[in-house]
Amino acid sequence: MEQYEPLPPPLRAALRRSMSGGRAAMGRRTLLRAAGLGAVGAAGLTACGIPAAGRTGDSVASTDHSDREKTVDFSNWTEYVDVSDDGKHRPTLEAFTRRTGIKVKYTEDINDNVEFFGKIKPQLSAGQDTGRDLMVLTDWLAARMIRLGWVQRLDPAHLPHAFANLEQRFRSPDWDPGRAYSYPWQGIATCIAYNKKSTNGRAVTSISQLLDDPALKGRVAMLSEMRDTIGMTLLDMGHKPETVTDDTYDAALARVQKAVDSQQIRKFTGNDYTDGLSKGDIAACVAWAGDLVQLRVDDPDIEYVFPDAGFLFSTDNMLIPAKARHKTNAERLIDYYYEPQVAAQVSAYIAYVCPVSGVKPYLAKIDPALATNPLILPDAAMDAKSHSFRSLSEDEDTRYEEKFSKLIGA
Repeated sequence: MEQYEPLPPPLRAALRRSMSGGRAAMGRRTLLRAAGLGAVGAAGLTACGIPAAGRTGDSVASTDHSDREKTVDFSNWTEYVDVSDDGKHRPTLEAFTRRTGIKVKYTEDINDNVEFFGKIKPQLSAGQDTGRDLMVLTDWLAARMIRLGWVQRLDPAHLPHAFANLEQRFRSPDWDPGRAYSYPWQGIATCIAYNKKSTNGRAVTSISQLLDDPALKGRVAMLSEMRDTIGMTLLDMGHKPETVTDDTYDAALARVQKAVDSQQIRKFTGNDYTDGLSKGDIAACVAWAGDLVQLRVDDPDIEYVFPDAGFLFSTDNMLIPAKARHKTNAERLIDYYYEPQVAAQVSAYIAYVCPVSGVKPYLAKIDPALATNPLILPDAAMDAKSHSFRSLSEDEDTRYEEKFSKLIGA
């Protein structure tokens, strides 16, 4: 079995932040699931030892048993697909089985990216079947899996709906140009949120306000996820996170450090900003749009803004692991979720950015408000503001996270 060195300390620290309060613990993963799904500790991260992203390779083809075995094993995050009102059925999955005869073994066994990687790494590194045909991973880990050659190249012939209906904004990330190995499950948008009561009715529309406005001093929160906080600051400064360099990164870091030193920033948080925002302890913050759908239902004083300077966008993605037994069945399931009517059912339930074009009329039939919600269906103006943090080398990732950890006191 091939052995890998553990992640450097700065990256382990960043992943611990992510699991306890960051993207690995966003709205659906904290507000909707039962409490007590523990994060992996430092020892677990060391044992997991995610390999460096620099190694490249193509996945080894596996024997496909789809013709003889009408099944597909699908691993996903908790509360990340539509469920019936009584909680006993998953309507879209059951409809897929009725149509195709393919039984879906659906497992909610992804609590965070790193913990899940620890489950499947031994088999993948040994060239063995993981027991899964389809899995959903956040973009940074999806990129590493592709570079390691641990996922299979998709067959376009099995993905006509996916190819035709994938929204333009998702089509060609730098870590998987042309979507040869992955298709998005959902999109994740970073924005600014504020409490109108706490700001006395004043709108907060820019990162500059968060970092400089004396009326907000001591009542601002930034995210403990490096890419979101630094990426949003880069955009405010006129730099693109797609082309971040050491110099622009350091400039954005210094910009945030100044706000820390002046006590403008109250704290750096995961998605626990939601509680402070509702209570008014936090007047304004950098936030994840997926958290705000439910938050705004509960508290109409919460507002959100996508700054004119731009906002960060990331994805959770469907991939087929190397040596999966049912590749064609998995591709049929991916393609099924790119049928607009099916995608609308999922979006209506989970309320993240839908990657499928043509869903608007189907959302409108379910609930007219869903069809006009930019947190689910970004409009053209939002698309023009959307940016992604470029893929970092292992060296860059380590250095950037080390600097950011010092900034936030982690």
